[in-house]
Amino acid sequence: MIDFIVKRGYPTPGATVDSEGVNFSIFTRNGTKVTLELYENFYDEEPIFKYDLQKIKNKTGDVWHIYVKGAKHNMFYGWRIDGVYDPESGHRFNYNKLLIDPYARAISSTLDFSDDYIYGYSKDSKYKDLSFSKKNSAISNCKSIIIDESIYDWGEDRKPDIKMRDTIIYEMHVRLFTINANSEVDNRGTFDGIIQKLKHLKELGITSIELMPVFEFSPNSNTNINPLNGEALKDIWGYNPLSFFAVSGNYSYGVKLGEQVFQFKDFVKILHKNNFEIILDVVYNHTGEGSELGPTLSFRGVDNSIYYILDNNRRFYANYSGTGNTLNCSHSVVKQMILDSLRYWVTEMHVDGFRFDLAAILGRDSKGNWIGDLSLLKDIADDPILSGTKLIAEGWDAAGGYYVGEFPTGWAEWNGKFRDTVRRFVRGDNGQVGDLATRIAGSPDLFQKSGRHPWSSVNFITAHDGFTLWDLVSYNRKHNHMNGENNMDGANDNYSYNHGVEGYTDDLNIISLRKQQIKNFIVILMLSQGVPMILMGDEFCRTQYGNNNTYCQDNNISWVDWSFKDKNYDIFDFYRKMIKFRKNYSSLRRKHFFTGKDLKGDGFADITWHGIEPYKPDFGFYSHSLAFMINGEEYISKDGNINDDIYVALNSYNEPLKFTLPRLNNKNWYLIVDTSRSHPNDFLVSPEYIENDYTLQPNSSVIMIGK
Repeated sequence: MIDFIVKRGYPTPGATVDSEGVNFSIFTRNGTKVTLELYENFYDEEPIFKYDLQKIKNKTGDVWHIYVKGAKHNMFYGWRIDGVYDPESGHRFNYNKLLIDPYARAISSTLDFSDDYIYGYSKDSKYKDLSFSKKNSAISNCKSIIIDESIYDWGEDRKPDIKMRDTIIYEMHVRLFTINANSEVDNRGTFDGIIQKLKHLKELGITSIELMPVFEFSPNSNTNINPLNGEALKDIWGYNPLSFFAVSGNYSYGVKLGEQVFQFKDFVKILHKNNFEIILDVVYNHTGEGSELGPTLSFRGVDNSIYYILDNNRRFYANYSGTGNTLNCSHSVVKQMILDSLRYWVTEMHVDGFRFDLAAILGRDSKGNWIGDLSLLKDIADDPILSGTKLIAEGWDAAGGYYVGEFPTGWAEWNGKFRDTVRRFVRGDNGQVGDLATRIAGSPDLFQKSGRHPWSSVNFITAHDGFTLWDLVSYNRKHNHMNGENNMDGANDNYSYNHGVEGYTDDLNIISLRKQQIKNFIVILMLSQGVPMILMGDEFCRTQYGNNNTYCQDNNISWVDWSFKDKNYDIFDFYRKMIKFRKNYSSLRRKHFFTGKDLKGDGFADITWHGIEPYKPDFGFYSHSLAFMINGEEYISKDGNINDDIYVALNSYNEPLKFTLPRLNNKNWYLIVDTSRSHPNDFLVSPEYIENDYTLQPNSSVIMIGK
C-alpha cells in the first residue's frame, strides 16, 4: 500500500510530475466541492486514494490544486466536482461522475456511449436531461493517466522547417491509411504503419503529412446501425475529441496504457529524420460530449456554463459545429486551455503545424458574432511559442459562417472557392473561366492584403470531407445509404460527373476519360499559386464507392486499398512527376502575388492570359478554355537561376481547340505534358519541340516550357 502524503500544491493545470510526486490542478468557477481520486488499475471501481480539496488550503482563485507525494507516472486518476444540478440555469454538476482531467496527457481505454452510467441524467427518465443520475461512472475503464514527459529523450530531433510556399500537404487518417491487409505493414492502422509507408510518400514527393484528428476520442460514440447489414457503425474519423492534450491510444500497438504518448513522440522523431513535417488536424470548436442528451465525461461536469456556449434558455447548447455543442472559445479560461494545448503539442510533441477544423468558430464571440482580429485566432497567430508553426484554418462552420480570406495575418486557409471553381471548370460548367484565372493566381481577391501571401491559400480538389478524386469523376450523386442516415448526410453539391456510367464500369473509354480528367485536376492543382494539398490514396485512384461522408465506415469503403497503386500506376506516376515539376520551378511557388506588369522591361509581364489566340483570353460565360504564361525571367529562384517560361493551356470543351502560342525572345516552346496522351507519354522525359501552335484534344491540358 502506497503511503500518500498531501501538500497544498500549486495552480498549474493538469498533472505535473516531479521526482517525489504529482501536482494536480483543475479549474472550476461554479463547482462547490472538488475531490481527487487515484486508481491502481484503469478498470478499478474503487480508488486507492481519495481526497476532498479544501477551499482555504487547496484553492487559488477558481483553480483547485493539490500535491500528492507518492503519486507517480502511469497511475490513473479522475476528478469529482459537486455543485448545482440545474440544466435550465446552465449547471450540470454531478458528483457521481468521475471526470477526465481537461489537461490529461493520456486516457485509458475508450467509451461506449450505450453505457448509461456515463450520463449525468437517467436515460430511462421521461424528463430526459432534467433528471439526475446517481450511478457511479468510475465503473468505466476510461480514466486519466499520469504521464511524466521528462523520461523521453528527443535526442537531436530537428524540425524540417519547410517554408510554407514549398509545402505540399498529404492529408491522411492514421488507421485508414494502413489498416487494409494489402498495405503489407506489420502494425496496421498505427503510427508505426505510416512509418513503414514512408518509401511510398518519399517517392510521391510530398513534404508534410497532415493527420486527421489524433486527440483521444471514442470510436463507439456512434449509435447508428448500417441499414444494409445491421452492423454497428463507428465514429472513426475522430472529430469528437474527449481531451485536447491526450494522444489517442487507438493508433498504438502492443503497449501498456500511457505508452501511446511515447509512441507518438517516436513517430514524430522518425518522420523528422526523414524530412517530413507533421501537421495535426485539431478540433477546438466542440467536444465529444455532444448535445444536452450526451454523456458527462469532462467539461460538462467540470463547469458546463463556462466551457460551452449555451442558448438563451441555458439548457441547450449553441450548435455552430453541427455536432451538438460549441466550445466557448471567447472565454479566457477556454482560450488559455486551447493555447496551452497548442503549446504542448509544439513543445512536448514537436509537431510542425495545425489545421483547425471549423476554425470560424474560434473567431466568434460568446454570442456567435464574427470578431476575427479581436478573437482567439489573433492570439494564436501572435503567440511567441507557436511562432514558426504552420497555422491552417478551415474558414467556415456548420452554422453558415464563411470567412475565407478574413483570417488574421499569420494564418493560411483551406480555399473552398478553389476547390469548387476547379471542379466546375473541369466538369465543363459555364461561367468558370474568369474565376479559374483568379484561383490559379493564388486567389488575390481573398488573400492579397497586408501581411498575406499566395501561400495563404491552401488549394485542394478533394479532402476527407466529400468524394475521393476517383469518385469525383465516377459519380453524379452521393451514395451514403450505408451510413444509416437515409442518404441525408454529406454534401449534395459535389460538382462531380460520372462520364456516362454511375460508379464502376469496365468500359475502357470511360476509364480513360476519367483518368484524363484526374490528370487535368492534378495539372491545375500543381501549377496554381498557393499550397497544394492531396488526399490519401488519390494518387492511385482510391474509391469510397460513391460515399462522400465515410466518418462512420471502418471497413473497405474507407480503408486505403493498396492494390490500386499497381492498377493505377499511371496516375501515381503522373502525380509524382507533377510534384517534381512544381518543386523544380520557383515561379510556381512565389512569395508575392502576380502584378500583371512587365517589371524587367523584357516585353513580358510576370503572368499573361491567353485564349486560342495569344493575349486574347475569353472570360465569357460560355468559354471553356484558358491559357496562361508565367515569365520565368520575372522570378529568380533561391539558387539564383532564372526559371524557364511556362505556358499552360486548358481545354474543357468536348471538342479539339487549336492554340496559337505566344512568341518568345530567342527561345522556343517545348511540350512537357499533354493529359490526352496515355502513360508514359502524358509526361515527356524528353521535351518535344513545338513551333507555332498546338491542338488540344477535348478535356485536356498541356504544359510547355520556353527555353
